[in-house]
Amino acid sequence: MRLARLDTRRISDWDTFHDVFTEVFGFPDFYGRNMDAWIDCMTCLDDATAELSEIQVLPGEVVVLELEHVNDFVGRCPELFEEIVDCASFVNWRRIERGIPAVLALSFYKTTYLAGPPQPPREQNPQNPY
Repeated sequence: MRLARLDTRRISDWDTFHDVFTEVFGFPDFYGRNMDAWIDCMTCLDDATAELSEIQVLPGEVVVLELEHVNDFVGRCPELFEEIVDCASFVNWRRIERGIPAVLALSFYKTTYLAGPPQPPREQNPQNPY
């Protein structure tokens, strides 16, 4: 496992999104700065011959992308947060469809609720405690 920490406070829009990921992962100069290119780079994290990222793991290992300050990030840039989650999922799905193990894991702790605040617990019915 290899840990890649990403300070999401540095991301405010698509340009800074691609700037920060390029810096953290060492994407090549020809990186296309779009999500298709991001997916391509992240899909090859265990293929050093692809030369799409300076962060590499051996085949079968995983890169853990730790999203720091995620509550703030979700509040400021919900679309970008959702893109990271969706595209990371796609990276792994794409690999699994090809018979290759997943290579990317996300790590974050989010206390912000996208669907509103948590609801108080329901009162239990003594007749049916479930």
